[in-house]
Amino acid sequence: MIDSNNGGDTQVQQICKALSQYKRDHPNAQIEVRRQNSVSIRIRIVDPDFAGLDRVDREPAVWGVLKTLPEDIFTDITMLLLLSPNETQRSLANQEFEDPIPSRL
Repeated sequence: MIDSNNGGDTQVQQICKALSQYKRDHPNAQIEVRRQNSVSIRIRIVDPDFAGLDRVDREPAVWGVLKTLPEDIFTDITMLLLLSPNETQRSLANQEFEDPIPSRL
């Protein structure tokens, strides 16, 4: 299951649908998609498969499914966090994902 805070947001739903392919290949991954404001969507994937991988090496599989999205949705993705479970506690970006600074938009 992919967690989303915007059940009625069609763009968030399309991102979740695209990421379902990643989820099938990585069943232990926890995926969350959240709309920050009208022009910003944040994605966090916490996946045990990321352990031991360089951050750059984590991106191809995720971008591979996201690049299938329409451009207007793709360009609204402003945060993509790719973390192993052990990295969540020390990641400042993860803290911002958990408790975002309120948007002015």
